Amino acid sequence: MIIENYKKFIISFFKGELDLNTKIVITVSLVWIIFIGYLTWWNGLKSFAVDKSFNWDEWFWFGILPAVAPYIFYFLWKKNDE
Repeated sequence: MIIENYKKFIISFFKGELDLNTKIVITVSLVWIIFIGYLTWWNGLKSFAVDKSFNWDEWFWFGILPAVAPYIFYFLWKKNDE
């Protein structure tokens, strides 16, 4: 049941058949991930340390996890249609 709903969502996502609220939420999540990635990259460049590489752990904890957490909570607390 969950896999079928997920397949239906993915198909409607790639066909462009999402409603406006879903498009806004997905866009905000992607913008958040990209913005935090940019800030992490910029912070790495401006640091005084010798290592100027991208901090993947910061990007994950401050970018990806906060953007994905609402979806996880939604699927956990969503009432079943059955």
